[in-house]
Amino acid sequence: MNRALSGAVVALLAILACNVPDSISAPSRQSREEAPPELVPPPPTPPPVPPPSTGARIEDERNTIDVFKAVAPATVFVAQNQMVMDRYSMRATEVPTGAGTGYLWDTAGHVVTNYHVVDGARSLSVTLQDQSVWPARLLGGDPRKDVAVLQIDAPPDKLVSVTLPPDGYELEVGQKTLAIGNPFGLDHTLTTGVISALGREIVGYGNATIKGMIQTDASINPGNSGGPLLDSSGRLIGMNTMIYSQAGQSAGIGFAVPYPIVHRVVSQILEKGSVTQLGIGIEIVDDRVAKRSGIEGVALLQVRPGSPAHEVGLQGLKMTPRGPVVGDVIVSVDTVKVKNWDDLYNAFDPHTAGDRVRLGVLREGKAMEFEVPLVALE
Repeated sequence: MNRALSGAVVALLAILACNVPDSISAPSRQSREEAPPELVPPPPTPPPVPPPSTGARIEDERNTIDVFKAVAPATVFVAQNQMVMDRYSMRATEVPTGAGTGYLWDTAGHVVTNYHVVDGARSLSVTLQDQSVWPARLLGGDPRKDVAVLQIDAPPDKLVSVTLPPDGYELEVGQKTLAIGNPFGLDHTLTTGVISALGREIVGYGNATIKGMIQTDASINPGNSGGPLLDSSGRLIGMNTMIYSQAGQSAGIGFAVPYPIVHRVVSQILEKGSVTQLGIGIEIVDDRVAKRSGIEGVALLQVRPGSPAHEVGLQGLKMTPRGPVVGDVIVSVDTVKVKNWDDLYNAFDPHTAGDRVRLGVLREGKAMEFEVPLVALE
């Protein structure tokens, strides 16, 4: 091949090399490199911890805190002293003998507590939330309802009263309850629960049945007696009074005197210094004696001259040559059945002096009915 032909061949090959596509002339970048590794998602980020603030609390917690802050200043510590004689030195000294809880009824220094908290005290003191201690005096009380009213002479700007419910306010089982007290002498303790039952009948401190008691599972311990039982609005619905427990500790069954009874007793004490007991002017046969004689009801021992019972013709026990003969036996008041004095007392209790009641009476086995006005007993 001559030199001219060789040069032409070389030039032709160069032109052909320049026109070959990339996919043929050279391997692609993708073919030269390995495939990227499979992507692994990062671990989930935990939710941020909310900062400590009121916004982090649930609604029920905020409600509980608000009620406690509002009512704790109205809750007080009640202590009593009694005189004790030292048998060796023969000297009498006052020593602390009991304590409980109370609450400020108003800003005039009236404190409400249980009667059993102050009964038998030689002297009383009330400690406010600011830890100031004030001498207290007993204005009055009703042991049958276990309610007492004290007076302290603290300035009004130190006193915060409880919030009372409106007229006609009705409770329902399942409502939230909050109890504030001083159990075992500890400062302001809060427990919560619900209304477990209504209308309980419990024999109180005065050995009389308190009707309409509130049952709650909010813990009520020794020292809580006399403290306020509140609803979720911070309104007073009752006064913590007792627990049901054989060991003396809270067993989840506590009882409170309902607000209407507390209000009625406190109002009477503040208005006239005592509690009005209603009656019709009779003396009765002891319930135990009547029961042994087979009598179911209140047997009249005697009727006081000039009394409402005397005016309508009720008769007491009669003496005959053969011995005493049972007189009238009260078996009902209006629609309420009466089996003993306790039933009769509670049947009169919701009324006021001047109200007329219908008495169902048995006289020598014959059923009779009398309408009798109630009077305030001295």
